[in-house]
Amino acid sequence: MKIAVIGTGNIGRVLGVKWAHAGHTVTFGVRQMSEKAQRCLDESDGKATAVSISEAIHNSEFVLLAIPGKAIGDFLSENKDSLGGKAVIDATNNVGSEVMNNIEAIQTAAPEAFVYRAFSSLGWENFANPQINGDKLALLYCGSDEKRADVHKLIEAIGLEAVYIGDEGQATLIDSMTRVWFALAFGQGYGREFGFKLVK
Repeated sequence: MKIAVIGTGNIGRVLGVKWAHAGHTVTFGVRQMSEKAQRCLDESDGKATAVSISEAIHNSEFVLLAIPGKAIGDFLSENKDSLGGKAVIDATNNVGSEVMNNIEAIQTAAPEAFVYRAFSSLGWENFANPQINGDKLALLYCGSDEKRADVHKLIEAIGLEAVYIGDEGQATLIDSMTRVWFALAFGQGYGREFGFKLVK
């Protein structure tokens, strides 16, 4: 799959590098080269590239948004016309806001995009190490049926158990899990290297 990763912080880096090593075509969309962007390329061992944000989106099928929640407005105003027909994965978090996801903003700006909520309810450390004591961690996700099977595969490629909970309207449920993760990690002192498992 052809994936544009927007954001070179910990989440974008870990996911993009893992996808590149799994054989996907990964392009980091950057405003300019930086130490963070170069680290992404170095850790991919030459399997990923970095170009402008607009070029990365143009050449992709999937767009991962791993930028700060407050940056989504500027991103959409500059790139909304390029998102039509793309599968857009919202991994952003509006920390401290009533609504943590940016699903509605993405859908309003790019109504022809297929939008998903994923990679927002665990820490980046869980993406780097998706198993704890041999147990595979579960990642909840939601979104359109159109590209759901592929998004499922992208989650599994990280080493997580993909758990689909419904369409885009279920994003607030995933956000609730994000709040639980934050409460345990910081409020209760669990630290960042823990996660959730689905027992069936």
